[in-house]
Amino acid sequence: MRTNRVPLRHSLLTRLLVTSILIAVAATTATAWLAVRTATRAISQEQGRSLADDKGVYDMLIGYAATHPDWSGAPELIEARAVELGRRITLMTEDRQVIADSAAGPPLRTARPSAVVDPLNLDLGLTGGGERIDSRAVGPLEVPPSERPDLQQLAAKEVDCLRGLGLDATVGTAPNGRPVVTRATPDLSTEARWCDVDMNTLVTKTEQKALRSLADLAGRCLDLPDPRTLWVRPDFSVYQVGASIKQVPGEQPLMPAVPLESASVSATDVARVQSCVEKSRRALLQPYVAPPALLFVTDPGDGADQTTFTLSTENTVRIVAVTGAVLLATIVVTVLVGRRLVRPLRALTEAVDQHAPAPIAGADEIGRLARALNDSVERRDRAETQRRDMVTDVAHELRTPLSNIRSWLEAAQDNLTPTDAQLLELLHEEAVLLQHIIDDLSDLAAADAGTLRIHPEPTYLRDVLTQVVDAHLGTAHAAGVRLIMDIRDDPVLPADAVRLRQLVGNLVSNAIRHTPAGGTVTVGAHDTTITVRDTGVGIAAENLPRVFDRFWRAEASRSRATGGSGLGLAIARKLAEAHGGTIGVASEPGRGALFTVRLASSGSG
Repeated sequence: MRTNRVPLRHSLLTRLLVTSILIAVAATTATAWLAVRTATRAISQEQGRSLADDKGVYDMLIGYAATHPDWSGAPELIEARAVELGRRITLMTEDRQVIADSAAGPPLRTARPSAVVDPLNLDLGLTGGGERIDSRAVGPLEVPPSERPDLQQLAAKEVDCLRGLGLDATVGTAPNGRPVVTRATPDLSTEARWCDVDMNTLVTKTEQKALRSLADLAGRCLDLPDPRTLWVRPDFSVYQVGASIKQVPGEQPLMPAVPLESASVSATDVARVQSCVEKSRRALLQPYVAPPALLFVTDPGDGADQTTFTLSTENTVRIVAVTGAVLLATIVVTVLVGRRLVRPLRALTEAVDQHAPAPIAGADEIGRLARALNDSVERRDRAETQRRDMVTDVAHELRTPLSNIRSWLEAAQDNLTPTDAQLLELLHEEAVLLQHIIDDLSDLAAADAGTLRIHPEPTYLRDVLTQVVDAHLGTAHAAGVRLIMDIRDDPVLPADAVRLRQLVGNLVSNAIRHTPAGGTVTVGAHDTTITVRDTGVGIAAENLPRVFDRFWRAEASRSRATGGSGLGLAIARKLAEAHGGTIGVASEPGRGALFTVRLASSGSG
């Protein structure tokens, strides 16, 4: 990482500062010269304006709060709006802690807020509507793009039907991503009603999960014995399954959904349910929206002097002449400096567009930016390579347990092994390993950073190695390789049993793959040491340092089908290191290989 500072004489900041000083000196001189010829000053105070004159401030902040879980990005919006309006805009928490303030000014700890910004409890006096919850607050109810095609197909069907009747209609998108059909002119004719499509009858998978949670919350609010009898549709209309909301039978068979507007439900119950649904919506959306905040829109200060001039014709001419000269000088200097500063930036832009290295033309900030841009491109390329490697890791790690399961199942189909409790146990163990690999594969990708999660506990090595050998017997038999164990005593070590199985399994798979038919693979253990020995082709001395490198194979001609993906030994090394141990290999061509794993001792046996 480069930490050297840009020399002051080359600094872009220095050039900008010098330019600014020159312009400021010229402007100050002209202003001073004009000031001695001015007439009188008058003081006026700008009258404050109410928030009602600009409801856009409130709506802007409501829109932000409805789509963000906090106010971290609000200061930029408030600053821009305050500049546009010429007002001081302040946002505080309910306990009067400042969130954002567009300008310094008197404290507002006791002032009355202009409004309370809460997307889950709108100020109807400002919105002019009747809905208390802002429609832009969708949270988990937002339909992802992948689930919208079916909804859009329904909307298109309705539009096609209306257009077939000569009626114009368009399809828009609601804040939650659902399509909305809008007719150019309302038509209540029977033919037009035939085109009506109830979009709420189609609920996407994402909505179904969120609406189920919403219905459960509403059911608990209504004290229903079984909240599952309540169902909320995407338009938040409430349906009930089986009976009225006051009395939900426990053992009756489910009946078709009954809308709350049916005659069997009283108006009091409807109001009560709607109140609970609104309350439940707030509870569901609360984690996805910003917390309530107090909004203050005030004058920038207590008051400001405004200078007025009483000018003669001569002074007017002087002001126009000097102002024109200063303006012209400012434009010329700004253009010259700007062109000089923009030139390297254009070169950087062209380099990015052409995916070429950015030219480094100097030692100033732009030069450092070019270097940083080149570094960013390199990191992006490395990230893309790592992404592809991750895909390969996934394929490799899933292949071994799936192959074992398939081998045992095929052996059972061919009556080569009995379908008994032992076989089921082996299949179950492989399935558990497969699930564990899937769940923690992202952690394996972070092994290089030393963040691989290991859950050590006292583990009997004999049991773990027996499981590994049993799981690979089918593969060894198919390859014509004899797979045996040589374990002394019954060592107990602190280890993650599943990860240890994965480590030894990778070594055994590698040994079987590189051992010709008639050979032997021996899995051994003594104290804190695990060994996997084979009688295979062996490894040349010059290749031993590269055995644990990713994607390396002893024979370049090997494909993944015959030589593995080249990841097993690399992952085995990471797993050994995560256990606080080491892994090594000793081999000679033609005499097989010996892989040795040394783990930390628990101090007890």
